[in-house]
Amino acid sequence: MTRFFFCLAALMCGAGSALACQLALVLAVDVSGSVDRREYDIQMQGLAAALRDGQVVDALIAQDAMVTVIQWTGAGRQRQTLPWTRMRTDGDVMAFAEAVAQNRRVWRNFSTAIGEALIAAEIALEHVKFCTRKVIDISGDGVSNEGVPPLARHTALAAVDATVNAVVIETDDADLTGWFYENVIRGDGAFVMTANGFEDYPMQIKRKLRRETTRQLSEMR
Repeated sequence: MTRFFFCLAALMCGAGSALACQLALVLAVDVSGSVDRREYDIQMQGLAAALRDGQVVDALIAQDAMVTVIQWTGAGRQRQTLPWTRMRTDGDVMAFAEAVAQNRRVWRNFSTAIGEALIAAEIALEHVKFCTRKVIDISGDGVSNEGVPPLARHTALAAVDATVNAVVIETDDADLTGWFYENVIRGDGAFVMTANGFEDYPMQIKRKLRRETTRQLSEMR
């Protein structure tokens, strides 16, 4: 009998270890028609470099994080191009970063449906309910002009306790950052990081990932 309970306890500990994920991170990348081939490459190479950043690597591993990539554009055009991947070692993070760098673009000439991108992220998060914190990291260089308004998704996002942060790529004087503050981000501590053009995106996505991934670590201390 004692041996039975010992085995049961071991199985329970193993299950607990398997469900130790502290962060589920959706990287939602804008591939709408306003993003040309060069700008897409800047986004993906910048994102890959940010994932290789030492602070980000350490934070992802410490939280046994799950990470995925979604490409999104107009209504009905959102795809999870890299599946959920667990970050347990440096090798895991580096391999995922390389997959991001090599991730081929799915669409080129369609509209901007941010609400639809949030729906795709919600669906993806259904597969990682065991993660303590759920974050949707969305990039964009324009306002939503098709599909469900992003603000209309906030109630559903609150129901699954998902935080939405954004990196906004400003390309004119339209104050896209302010629009994202009012219409897209949500959740405790949600924020917008502003890139002044695509060339500034790599630096800002690195700052953004550092802020997103290290937050949980500071709360745990």
